[in-house]
Amino acid sequence: MASRNATVCDPIRPLLVTDDPHLLDEALRLAANARVDLDVAPDPVAARTRFGAAPLVLVGLGAAQACVRARLPRRPGIVLLVTDSVEQPPWELAAALGAEHIAVLPAAEPWLVDRLVDVAGAPRPAAVVAVLGGRGGAGTSVLAAGLAVTAARAGLRALLVDADPMGGGVDLVLGWEALDGLRWPALSHGSSGITPPALVDALPNRGELAVLSWDRGDLLAVPADAMEVALGAGRTSRDLVVVDLPRRLDDAAVLALGAADQTLLLVPAELRACAAAARVAAVAAVHTSSLKVVVRAPAPGRLKAREIARALGLPLAGTLRPEPELARALERGQPPAGTGRGPLAVLCQRILGELDLGMREPVA
Repeated sequence: MASRNATVCDPIRPLLVTDDPHLLDEALRLAANARVDLDVAPDPVAARTRFGAAPLVLVGLGAAQACVRARLPRRPGIVLLVTDSVEQPPWELAAALGAEHIAVLPAAEPWLVDRLVDVAGAPRPAAVVAVLGGRGGAGTSVLAAGLAVTAARAGLRALLVDADPMGGGVDLVLGWEALDGLRWPALSHGSSGITPPALVDALPNRGELAVLSWDRGDLLAVPADAMEVALGAGRTSRDLVVVDLPRRLDDAAVLALGAADQTLLLVPAELRACAAAARVAAVAAVHTSSLKVVVRAPAPGRLKAREIARALGLPLAGTLRPEPELARALERGQPPAGTGRGPLAVLCQRILGELDLGMREPVA
């Protein structure tokens, strides 16, 4: 039976976003024909917690503008539902929403039932976490790598994406620079015909962790379409995708930011860093509503993490406390949070735990 209500403990189901009683009844009838349960949200606020994970998202025409204004994460598998005959399909609205299809009912009913049947047993898409620096040298690559390493240690299939062409490379952070595999320059030259699992398998990887980073050649910007391919492959074949973003957002970074289920702004506990982070946050907030602050200690002026978060007007995700051994471990080619101990590992465990990713076992 289709469901009009959803709880946090429910299984992952296709999501319908509408406050139109007629469309709701029609969609529930079609879901019943497909023997699929639907989660129903009347507006984007109620839809947000399930929007990224649902295998398929159906958005009613009346709710579409509100979803666009709410800046819900960009994702594949969105269908715009129209219940009345229209002279011209709302292509511009569909593009703004990120919809792949416009389904005009009742003509599209057989197609929609088939689509619901297809996604009934689909795996849960990977969560996407973006990491952004409040100032240069904040340590985003280390935090991003720590999150990915922690996820892999917990049995999750993780993909770490280096989206910063001006950074040193997350493969160096992991000590993986000598590993063979596909890197951005090759992916940027085209990837048509490669299935998502094959694409991820072609990247440098060890165990449950794969990395998409740079080679040591000429500097190269990431084309937005290459980023879209990488994120799509990660979401369909991994459990977690972590993206290390540049502070100056290019088209690829904006796309990744819009797709993120959670974005972490890493801010050193310094006055000038807070001032710089305020500007970064203002730019990022245009593209995401999932922004949280991670404060990196020490605090020379005794700034408190909650004071920094309050000044930025953002929720506090946690504090990264000093870890003297971390820099030495990185120089030796040891991945951050690789032992599962220390302040970075503890913070990463807590952040991932709050995402409810279904870790195989607790990380210690």
